Amino acid sequence: MTFKRPTSAGWAVLAIAGLCAVGFVDTALAQTAAPAADAAAAAPVPNKGDTAWMLVSSALVLMMSVPGLALFYGGLVRTKNMASILTQVFAIVAMVGVIWTIYGYSLAFSDGGSMTAYVGGFGKAFMHGIDANSTSSTFSNGVVIPELAYFVFQMTFAMITPALIIGAFAERIKFSACMLFILLWVTFIYFPIAHWVWYVAAPDDIANAAKALAAAADGAAKTAAQAKLDEVTGSVGWLAGAGALDFAGGTVVHINAGIAGLVGALIVGKRTGYGKDLLAPHSLTMTMIGASLLWVGWFGFNAGSNLEANGTTALAFVNTMVATAGAALSWLLCEWIVKGKPSLLGICSGAVAGLVAVTPASGFAGPIGALVLGLIVSPICLFFVSTVKNALGYDDALDVFGVHCIGGIVGALGTGILVNPALGGVGITDYTNITGNNAGTYDLVTQMIAQGKAVCATLVWSGVGSAILYKIVDVIVGLRPSIEEEREGLDITDHGERAYNM
Repeated sequence: MTFKRPTSAGWAVLAIAGLCAVGFVDTALAQTAAPAADAAAAAPVPNKGDTAWMLVSSALVLMMSVPGLALFYGGLVRTKNMASILTQVFAIVAMVGVIWTIYGYSLAFSDGGSMTAYVGGFGKAFMHGIDANSTSSTFSNGVVIPELAYFVFQMTFAMITPALIIGAFAERIKFSACMLFILLWVTFIYFPIAHWVWYVAAPDDIANAAKALAAAADGAAKTAAQAKLDEVTGSVGWLAGAGALDFAGGTVVHINAGIAGLVGALIVGKRTGYGKDLLAPHSLTMTMIGASLLWVGWFGFNAGSNLEANGTTALAFVNTMVATAGAALSWLLCEWIVKGKPSLLGICSGAVAGLVAVTPASGFAGPIGALVLGLIVSPICLFFVSTVKNALGYDDALDVFGVHCIGGIVGALGTGILVNPALGGVGITDYTNITGNNAGTYDLVTQMIAQGKAVCATLVWSGVGSAILYKIVDVIVGLRPSIEEEREGLDITDHGERAYNM
């Protein structure tokens, strides 16, 4: 068969046929790709503003540890232990950052299989599956942030929490013992409690399961849909599932660290010369600078915990401001009345107490509720750091228990009250409510039971667990330096240097 060259008309016919074929193929490909494109379009994409806010918040929380907490604590100890405190805080921040990256994030914020209610698994250990494209849910339907932003934000919380503990036994623990204890504590105490309170289901997963249940037509479909909804809402930390509210760490951070500090102060024992020698702070200037950095950084701590930049973020920001101002003023006035003189240390302590108390309530209370919380917490904390501590005779050197644990308890219980919409609170969110606003039902008794359960669980797990860990560390490396080393100062005996050379 011979091939005949097409005429010009033939070329035109072939061209039209080719265009039709291409169009048909394109249409088919487009129809095939349409579901995938729709699915991709439906997937939430991180907002640049939310992402930027979370990264800034992470930097602010890091600033709370170094230099904020380091300077706050450093100014409160004696000159011979200044470098020791600074080194302990800095070293804890660095070590916990490494632990968090290797396995901490996974234990706190991943599915733990049959143990999901109590601890995560190792599915995200060594940051497995986390890259620039992976996302984490926020507390709004259809809103996500990069998982890396969430990872580093939560890392800064894990860094500062154990660093708070060391103030309770400051000036009398060996550096090796401090580091070993913190390594064990974040692993067995902090990561599980963070998982209990903050490992929650994604709002979109709950809403989608609720919508599927509402749309189910028959008994079998309803049963399957209900099972799916139960599975989604049940795959959470057990305190979150119980309804406990902790916006930014009243239980996870402050009660947790505060009770561990008290147990440490009791087990390590009193400082040499306690009750006999002058153990006054060596630099209230440093302490004031540190407290100021803590206040500024705390906006990242509280407002950042909303995980996005919106009205609730502004609410948490404002609550952090007004509660702290109220608590600082309240402590100053109470001390003035009781002791006859208003002190710099007092107003700094009051500011920290206010920051602690408003932390769990910052995104749930209204501004007036937050202000009342700040005004109330300082007299309570002042009573514990003076009257109670003196009566019982324990040496909580930098008042970690009296400020962080007691302030955290006041804040956690206060959150259960101040979330009430009738008191200006935001109310309870129910993501299974698909009518439009996710409004839940607030019940005072139910909420206070949930808050009390979270407080008691944290006190018991951290208190008992920390006691066991202190004993283990004491057996392995010993907790305390010798009396001679303690008298000389930990700067020289532990680190071979001085904070000040005069």
